[in-house]
Amino acid sequence: MATPKKQLHLTAFMRPVSLHTGAWRYPGAVPNANFSLPHLKSFIQKLEAAKFDAFFMADHLAVLNMPIEALQRSHTVTSFEPFTLLSALSAVTEKIGLAATASTTYDEPYHVARRFASLDHLSSGRAAWNIVTTGNPESAKNFGLDEHVEHSERYKRAREFYEVVTGLWDSFADDAFASRSQESGIYFDPSKLHVLNHKGESLKVRGPLNIARPVQGWPVIVQAGQSEPGKQLAAETAEVVFCSPRDIQGAKELYEDIKGRAEKYGRNRDSLRILPAALVIVGDTVQDAKEKRLKLDSLVHYDSAIASLSIALGSDASGFDPDGPLPDDIADTNASKTGRAGVIKLARDEGLTVKQLAQRYGGYAGLAFVGTPQSIADEMEEWLSQGAADGFTVTFPFVPQGIDDVTQRLVPELQRRGLFRTEYEGSTLREHLGLSRPNNRFFT
Repeated sequence: MATPKKQLHLTAFMRPVSLHTGAWRYPGAVPNANFSLPHLKSFIQKLEAAKFDAFFMADHLAVLNMPIEALQRSHTVTSFEPFTLLSALSAVTEKIGLAATASTTYDEPYHVARRFASLDHLSSGRAAWNIVTTGNPESAKNFGLDEHVEHSERYKRAREFYEVVTGLWDSFADDAFASRSQESGIYFDPSKLHVLNHKGESLKVRGPLNIARPVQGWPVIVQAGQSEPGKQLAAETAEVVFCSPRDIQGAKELYEDIKGRAEKYGRNRDSLRILPAALVIVGDTVQDAKEKRLKLDSLVHYDSAIASLSIALGSDASGFDPDGPLPDDIADTNASKTGRAGVIKLARDEGLTVKQLAQRYGGYAGLAFVGTPQSIADEMEEWLSQGAADGFTVTFPFVPQGIDDVTQRLVPELQRRGLFRTEYEGSTLREHLGLSRPNNRFFT
C-alpha cells in the first residue's frame, strides 16, 4: 500500500489585508478592504471554501513608526482590533481557524486567556493565539511608558506569560460542568476547579479563569519570532511557527533549528508546524505574473521606497540614479553584511533598476512565489519534500483578485496533486493542523 503523500497546511495572513504597501492601489483592488466588514466576510468565506487551515489577523498597538510622508501612503494606518473582528467572522464561518495576535508585553495574562477562551467557545474550537512581544517601540508610549521594554526582558516575560495563560485555561476540568443539575441547583463540581495562584518574577495572577476550559483544551499556540530568543520561545511553546526565510536553503536551516530545539525539550518534532510567509502572485504565464509583480512594486512611492532601500543597504541610496543599475562601488558600513549581500544579489539576479529595487524593498521583499499555478505548486511541493516547510502563510498581493487567484487557480492545482485537502476532516483548528488536544495539567 502506497504511503499517503504529505500535505501542505495553508493559512491566510491579513495585515490588515496584504503585506505589500502598494496593495490598496493596484487596479481593481478594494482600497478600504482592511476596514470593511462586508469585504472581510467575503474574503474569509472564499478561504474557507478553499479549505484553508486558518485566517490570521496581525495587529499593531500603535501607528507604525515611520515618517508622516510615508505613513500617509500606508494602508496599515487603520484596521480592526482582531478579537472584535474574528468574533464577527466566527458567526459567518464554520470550519476555518481564527488566529489573532496578542501582546505579552502590553497586555495582561487574565485578559488574554479570557479573550481567547471566549473566541474558542464562540467558534466551536477554531481559535489560535499568536504570541508576540511587540516590536514597534512606539507602542510603549500608548501604555504609560517612555521607552520600549528591552528585548531580552520582553521574551523573559513572554515565557512566564505563556505559563500563566495556559494555566488559566486549565482552571476547570473538562467535565467540571457535567454534573450541572437544575433539580439540585448545583451548577459545577467545585472539586474540579483549580486556583492558579501564580507568583512569578514578572507576573502575579490568582485565578481561576471565569470561563469553562476552551473547546480545544488550549487554543493553538503560534509564535513568529526569528531572533535567538524568538526561536527558543517557539521551540518551547509553539505549535505553529510563522517565519520569513528568503530562500529554501535558509528555510531548511531554520526548520531544522527550531524542530531540533523542540526535540531537546522532549517534544515530538511533529508537534509543531512551520509555515513560512510567502507572497503569492499567480499569472497566466510566469512572465505575466512577473509583470504583475513589477506593476505592484511600481505603486510604492519612490520617496518611501528609497528610504527602505537605504536601510536595507546600510548606506544612503538617495543619490543613486533611479533608472540605472545598483552601483558597484557602494560604500561599506557596519550594517548587516548578510542583508546587504541579499540586496545586491536580488538586484543582479533580476536585473532591477535602483527604482525597481527600492520599490521592492518599500513594498514587500520577503519570500515570494510568482508564476503560474503549476510553477508555484512545483515550488511549494519542493519546499515540502525538502524539509523546508510544513506549509505556508500566504499573503496576497491585492484583494479581491489575489485571493481569487489563489483559491480558484492555485489551490485546485495543489489538490489535483494530492498536496492539499479537498475537504475538512475535522471541525477544530487542531484537527485541521493534525495537532493533539493538550491534557489539563491539574486534572487527569
